[in-house]
Amino acid sequence: MRSHQTDVLQGVAMPVVDTAALLHWPIERLRGCIAAYSQLQELERLSPPRVMLVEAAGIDWRNEPVALAQAAAAKTGDLARLSQVDLEVLALTIASGEVLHTDDYSLQNVCRAQGLSFAAVSNKASKQQWRWELRCTGCKAKVPVTSKEPRDCDICGSPMLVKRGR
Repeated sequence: MRSHQTDVLQGVAMPVVDTAALLHWPIERLRGCIAAYSQLQELERLSPPRVMLVEAAGIDWRNEPVALAQAAAAKTGDLARLSQVDLEVLALTIASGEVLHTDDYSLQNVCRAQGLSFAAVSNKASKQQWRWELRCTGCKAKVPVTSKEPRDCDICGSPMLVKRGR
């Protein structure tokens, strides 16, 4: 894994934080962190009282296009497991090259595959790389997961489920 980069102007690391960090970290620790604007809406839904504190924390709110994040998540098969907010946080991580602080194992899986650094927020970090695939419930055919859309098997027409690759 790459070590995290530092901001050249300030000489300090600017970690990317997912919503778990916004919810659980002390406000002082969030100063200078990078987060996606969409996380504010998620935070409003999960913990309205926390929003005002987080807004005053000096977070660097950003938006990045998610195309690279979607492509990276599709390669590992994690795309179907990530929300739009997750993809936006992943896009920030890819664009900034900074450490992503997340408890989401799918985000950690994509970071590991892309050579990006990550750290857990409050849970243990994942220990290995996983590859996901679509497996037919009927004929057991396997295909890579490339989208969020459920699909039926091209061979027998049975539903396909996302499973960990063997």
